[in-house]
Amino acid sequence: MTNETGGDERDRGAEDDRVDEHDHGDARDAPDAPDHDAAQAHDGGLELSHVDRHGGVRMVDVGEKAETRRRAVAEARVWIGPAAATAVERNQVAKGNVLEVARIAGIQGAKRTSELIPLCHPLPLDHVGVECRLDGEEITILAEASVFGRTGVEMEAMTAATVAALTVYDMLKAVEKRIEIRAVRLLEKSGGRSGTFRRES
Repeated sequence: MTNETGGDERDRGAEDDRVDEHDHGDARDAPDAPDHDAAQAHDGGLELSHVDRHGGVRMVDVGEKAETRRRAVAEARVWIGPAAATAVERNQVAKGNVLEVARIAGIQGAKRTSELIPLCHPLPLDHVGVECRLDGEEITILAEASVFGRTGVEMEAMTAATVAALTVYDMLKAVEKRIEIRAVRLLEKSGGRSGTFRRES
């Protein structure tokens, strides 16, 4: 995976991805302390951390949460068809190198996540990496984000993968009109209260 840094694009080196803490807070996680304003679902009392007891939406207060190392990896797959795949393989797309432009777009997208998703916290990302590869008639995108902070980076990784996939579409729409973004999903996350998640193959 290619390494890029969030704020100033400088590579701060490999981070220790091992974590002893649990889940990712933020828009994706209930606060560490019980939140009596959080709405509770009727099936099992599941708290929705972005909904108050009156049904209004809100940004979660993570000020009292402990800072931990948090990491997330997301994937997107884009079917582009045989003609576009050949053009990408031969680097014959009029707009330029599709895989490299999509990679840079994904990194930029991760850094703008809080501007796109209303209740996400702005994060000082330590690392963003995006890898784009041609697999037959598909382009597979892997996006990784990490931060030492009070809230998780699942949305940053997912946004990076999604923006990279949309960029692939933009770069190739003149070649193939039937392009499909077929999957955007979280593959793994670590850090915070709920521990490590890894999607089974």
